[in-house]
Amino acid sequence: MMRVACWTLALFLMAMAAEAVPCVADDVPAATLLLPYFEVDLDDPESVTTLLSINNSSAAPVLVHLTLWTDLSVPTIDFDLYLSGYDVQSLNLRDVFAGVLPQTGPADELSPLGAFSDPHAVPESCSGGFPIGNVPPSLVRLLEEAHTGQPVARFGGLCAGTAQGDRLARGYLTADVVRECSTDFPDTPGYFENVAGFDNVLWGDFFLIDSRQGFAHGETLVHVEANPGQYLPGDYTFYGSSVAFTAADQREPLASVMAMRFLNGGPFDGGTDLLCWRDPKTAGTPFDCGNLPAPLPLGQGQVVIFDESSNPALVPESRISPSDEPETPAICPFCAQRREVDFTDFASGWLYLDLNHSLAFGEPVGGVGQAWVTPLVSAEDRYTVGFDALSLVHACDGLPTAAPGD
Repeated sequence: MMRVACWTLALFLMAMAAEAVPCVADDVPAATLLLPYFEVDLDDPESVTTLLSINNSSAAPVLVHLTLWTDLSVPTIDFDLYLSGYDVQSLNLRDVFAGVLPQTGPADELSPLGAFSDPHAVPESCSGGFPIGNVPPSLVRLLEEAHTGQPVARFGGLCAGTAQGDRLARGYLTADVVRECSTDFPDTPGYFENVAGFDNVLWGDFFLIDSRQGFAHGETLVHVEANPGQYLPGDYTFYGSSVAFTAADQREPLASVMAMRFLNGGPFDGGTDLLCWRDPKTAGTPFDCGNLPAPLPLGQGQVVIFDESSNPALVPESRISPSDEPETPAICPFCAQRREVDFTDFASGWLYLDLNHSLAFGEPVGGVGQAWVTPLVSAEDRYTVGFDALSLVHACDGLPTAAPGD
């Protein structure tokens, strides 16, 4: 019996090390994880927060570099985690916004070794240790100001996110396999040449939780695989805007056209929200408050809404070229947002959502824009179901040749 159990475990662990397939959106171990959208109520500890876990699918220890970005793609804080073989690290983003970072490291009392884990090992660059305890109060203030769209003192009074009249911190998070400990953001020159790794070993999940409203939703993180040698300078990659489209990151881009169900009636009286992540294709930098930096707000391609009898309704294109005024607001105009499906009278059906930036070819990689969408469907103020949208067109494929009805 013991021999059978060991063989079964060995086969399981081998299955976790899946081979990377370029330009396919799939939940397999990856070199980068994306939390496409988060919310944290900064005033009410019983209100909404976001939890996530990062898992190591390999026996060898791994370094992970986490970066928080505002909802307009400005990086604000980064730190390293150490995961022993087959380790898991859970994280409540409320703690990060309070200035408390997770305590990890190559010691059994911090990151224990399991029976199947390789020995602890870290590069010399990690001799300074891993995040422990509180971060400086000035950085806590930066996080609060930047992620709520207020003027940021450390940015000279410039803004870094959207101001929506509340105290919800919004944004997204990335987690990269790295070879060295570093304080560099992914858009720092040399990050992918000198710091980042390319081993597809990470997997994870996230939860949006609101204890006061009795709300909870869980979903997998977006798994972004590295495919070293697959991409050439000028190709569209996940971190393309951070590396000036040199393909230095060698990470696959995400989808650009997606399909998803929505339910806005009957027992699903809570309706449907979309958690959207979009690539601005420019490096995010602080900006004058009250004036969004170009190319924001982001345009979109064709949006078609179908009811359950196949009847279509068209949402006009919001932008034909970067210089045009939008005819209607984009469905998801920011880099990370939560958007209610309130733009249709249909009680239920599905959305064809083309989130390419435009039909113009004057911008990098010809107007193609990668994105990710997770619909949340709510019922009776008690139940919530979430699921990833279906990828119809991948950003590797360029602009779609036709939308439904064309």
